[in-house]
Amino acid sequence: MRFPSFPTLVRTLYTLSNSTARRISAAFPSQAGAAPRLAFATTSLRAGPSIPFLGALFGSSISRGGRDSDMSYPVQKSDEEWRAVLSPEQFRVLRNQGTEAPFSGEYDKHLPSSGVYACAGCSAPLYTASHKFKSGCGWPAFFDTLPGAVVRHEDSTFGMVRTEIVCANCGGHLGHVFKGEGYPTPTDERHCVNSVSLRFKAEEKAGEGAKESKA
Repeated sequence: MRFPSFPTLVRTLYTLSNSTARRISAAFPSQAGAAPRLAFATTSLRAGPSIPFLGALFGSSISRGGRDSDMSYPVQKSDEEWRAVLSPEQFRVLRNQGTEAPFSGEYDKHLPSSGVYACAGCSAPLYTASHKFKSGCGWPAFFDTLPGAVVRHEDSTFGMVRTEIVCANCGGHLGHVFKGEGYPTPTDERHCVNSVSLRFKAEEKAGEGAKESKA
């Protein structure tokens, strides 16, 4: 008997979780329209009552109001203003802390020799091409950022401690950062970032536009 490969296993778990959330939403329509941040209301993977492990694996449980209540970002827009400049998928991930399907993002296997990855919401430079490395996790991975470009927030729900990372310029959700996984990088960190949260700029000079931030 052959066991499925890791990418196939992750895709299967992601698809199963999304399918379960949609079936719950259809069965309880009153809940689906009540709160757009609940797992019932979107296909963004969060911890629902029936699948807490999968929600914890792929989504972020931190509410935007509570997470950002103690800091203000240089770029401030209403949800309506963000929807006007972002695609539905960008809005789901950047503004509602969603997660794109593993191994599906534009920049998962993108390994240029130079250039800058900027925030897809506000165009602030976040990572250089030299920060990116091949991790095999299914999402773009970086071992470091441009100085002050990213803000970290601790997420200790679901019995695990994770660190969410957001753009320091607009507060857009990027993904999570993990430490001590043993990758042969200078920092032993993996910034696991959604491709949809990024925009690659081949000619951007590293360091331009990066802002120092205070968490």
